[in-house]
Amino acid sequence: MTFLNDTFVPVSPRLDFDALAPVFSRAVSTLDDATTEQLDLAGIDAGLRELVRLRASQVNGCTYCVDLHARAARSSGVATQRVDAVAVWRESGLFTAAERAAFALTEDVTRLSETHVPEDTVTDAVAAFGEEAAAALISLIITINVWNAIGVTTRAWTVAPRPAG
Repeated sequence: MTFLNDTFVPVSPRLDFDALAPVFSRAVSTLDDATTEQLDLAGIDAGLRELVRLRASQVNGCTYCVDLHARAARSSGVATQRVDAVAVWRESGLFTAAERAAFALTEDVTRLSETHVPEDTVTDAVAAFGEEAAAALISLIITINVWNAIGVTTRAWTVAPRPAG
């Protein structure tokens, strides 16, 4: 179906954050590297990492990060159907109990001013992953929230349409 005006509406960056705050930007990249190392030590697989990043980015509304981590999840072997269902994980039967615990933790940490991260959320994550891996997931969630805060506030990184396929 074609519409009268079917051109995409561009969203302009507000600030070139990386150029304007290079020291902080490098520090966040270093934090991201430390998070990845912690996830490796804890044995958290790449697919789950990307699904967690995707869910936090969806909650925060970071267009760039949603696009990036949906593609990264698919590239790491997560089925497209599961990537598409992350936004509705509570209603979907496509996720394991451990993944569901990770998503609940992701949402509660991401919305911590509203949720105050309930005890049962942390307990469920520890039961599913163990203490070390749960701590690594918390590190991941905090780190993606930093990236999301930058992306949403500054729109420093934009998303261009890609061809289908």
